Amino acid sequence: MLKLSKYKVTNFRSVMDSGWIDCDDVTTLVGINEAGKSNLLLALWKFNPARTEGENKIDALHDMPRHMYTQWEDIPGKITFATARFEIDDIIQNKISSLTGCEKSMINIVEISRQYDEKYCVLFPEYSQDNTILAKAISDIVNNAKTEIAVLNEVTKAEAGIKDKVIESIDKIIAYLSEKEHLSASDKKDISSMYPKGLKKSATSVIYPKFEELKSAITKGFSPITGSKPSEYKEVKELILSEMPSFVYYSNYGNLDAEIYLPHAVKLLNGEKVPGFDNDAKVRTLRVLFDFVNLNPEEVLELGSDPLKTERVRTITKEINRYNNQTQTTEDEKIVEITPDEEEIKEAERNKEARAIKLDSAASRLTTSFGDWWKQGDYSFDFKADGDYFKIWVSDKTRPAKIELHKRSTGLQWFLSFYLVFLVERQDAHKGAILLLDEAGLHLHPMAQKDLTIFFNGLATDNQIIHTTHSPFLVDTSHVDRVKVVYSNSDGYTVASSDLRAAEDKQNSNSIYPVHAALGLSVSDILINGCQAIIVEGTSDQYYLNAIKLHLISNGKLKPKQEMLFIPSGGCKSKSVSAIISIVSGKNQELPYIVFDSDANGESAKKQLLSDIYAQATDRLIDMKEITNIDNSEIEDLIPFELMNRQLNKWFGSLDDDFESDSSKAIIPQIKNFAQDNNVDLPDGWKVILAESVKRDLQKPKTTISDQTMKVWENLFGKFT
Repeated sequence: MLKLSKYKVTNFRSVMDSGWIDCDDVTTLVGINEAGKSNLLLALWKFNPARTEGENKIDALHDMPRHMYTQWEDIPGKITFATARFEIDDIIQNKISSLTGCEKSMINIVEISRQYDEKYCVLFPEYSQDNTILAKAISDIVNNAKTEIAVLNEVTKAEAGIKDKVIESIDKIIAYLSEKEHLSASDKKDISSMYPKGLKKSATSVIYPKFEELKSAITKGFSPITGSKPSEYKEVKELILSEMPSFVYYSNYGNLDAEIYLPHAVKLLNGEKVPGFDNDAKVRTLRVLFDFVNLNPEEVLELGSDPLKTERVRTITKEINRYNNQTQTTEDEKIVEITPDEEEIKEAERNKEARAIKLDSAASRLTTSFGDWWKQGDYSFDFKADGDYFKIWVSDKTRPAKIELHKRSTGLQWFLSFYLVFLVERQDAHKGAILLLDEAGLHLHPMAQKDLTIFFNGLATDNQIIHTTHSPFLVDTSHVDRVKVVYSNSDGYTVASSDLRAAEDKQNSNSIYPVHAALGLSVSDILINGCQAIIVEGTSDQYYLNAIKLHLISNGKLKPKQEMLFIPSGGCKSKSVSAIISIVSGKNQELPYIVFDSDANGESAKKQLLSDIYAQATDRLIDMKEITNIDNSEIEDLIPFELMNRQLNKWFGSLDDDFESDSSKAIIPQIKNFAQDNNVDLPDGWKVILAESVKRDLQKPKTTISDQTMKVWENLFGKFT
């Protein structure tokens, strides 16, 4: 299985280079209208669509940036429009390692890009080929082979002299290797030139096969510096592309009609055209409705057929004149009803009873399953068939009278259609697909939009989701790190960033409004629902403490009586902290906990608060040094180094010297100093990037934390509770 970890869009419509967009189980793209959010989804859809048809086909004329089309139209194979990185699971890693001999650590990430000529390029960004190998490794192979061959005998006269030639060759190789400490690719050629020429193979020979084994072993020993890159293996590329998840894009969910004409439904679901009905989205929703409740519209139609029979009766009328001569003959046909017999009437009654039971059963299933997702009312669905019509009625506790579906709220219609499409279609064509949702839930009430975020989390157990939104109610404040801001840069091109302050210029100042509003709503939730607010200095601190909280809860080490919400204050300046305190203190005026770094700024802010409003609440100001016993420590000093090292290796992995931390000292200054000493420019917002990486790894089921670290974490959270 491949899991999308990040992607970027280039050279596509309004996007020249979006920058890497980190992806989680659910990823939210926010931004103003015309920022290019939809283009970031459309490019990914065309990258590998579940079904290649219509709009999702690559169309250079309309998809290339307009101002570059004449320059690029003749070189589509050189223009990449989307690149995605995927994490590779153990099963596929083992297959690739078996095919190539590569270490699994070098093939756990794959990068796939697609060009306008529809071809894919595959590479492994963490794969690196050594320039040399140790001579001792090859020397051991050769010496072991000599020992084995020395005790063997020539079997037939046809191979007379083969042993001497082989031993002589081996001795030359051993002498050559004895003067080397490291070997390069050119040494492989020199060793190959020492192999004996003209060896005769005998069917019963034991020496010849042994020497061939030695040659193969030497070749394999040199493979780290002479072998092909894993991406150059045809079998590897075919395997990766076959395992790559498809993408499914939705912007129209096709709300259901309350009354469905069954003869039309039968034709539409059989792929036939119906005059005046060209809404493909509605046909899709109609199809999944009948699939989900296990009804066949043709059967529903037949079970309700009337038992009356009719037949055409032909009559001939002859006109006779007064002379008794026939003057005119008239032929006529008319339909005559034939009264059904008793058995036919009973059969029709049984059929209609069976239809009613089937409809009741189907409606009951929809009511039960839909209720598990929709939290905005206790809805009950009722299916009725009246002649050729299938009708959907809805009632709830507050309005027990049954009302046609189309007369209920647009939000209810949308959510029902959305629910059906995803639960049914993801089981087949969309299984394992990545879902791209453009402006989902626009017609839903704000509280229903909040439920939609829960719905997304449920879907994401099987399907990663990337969605765009303007609504603060669709921003999950428990996972602000999943939110990316989309905006236009100074040249007018679309870019995306995990740094939510990246779009703070005048033109894009409203891009991040949904996140600001969502955080404000979360604060309101605290006041209304009694959540526990804990103020921290920055966004990275929020990520770390949320991750630690979830890990402690999942391991039964923490059972909070209230939801804990970590609120970043944008630093430790007393003014910004005081403003947040005034908001989150609530009606009971209980002061929130504040976690400070133990640096000079943190100590100063803490001292000022202690002399003022926290004079009688000293236990609510927590200095990190109290927890870590490390001078100048920050939240990062709570985190085991091995959780940080994966991300640090991406920044420092190319250096000759490895970064080694001193656990007795604060980690952040060590990282800064090492980067400075080695002329490494850490990326903007690197502390947030590091925190996101740690949070993702800490949430993985296989991640284990030492008892000592768990006790430190329990100690900190014990202060909050």
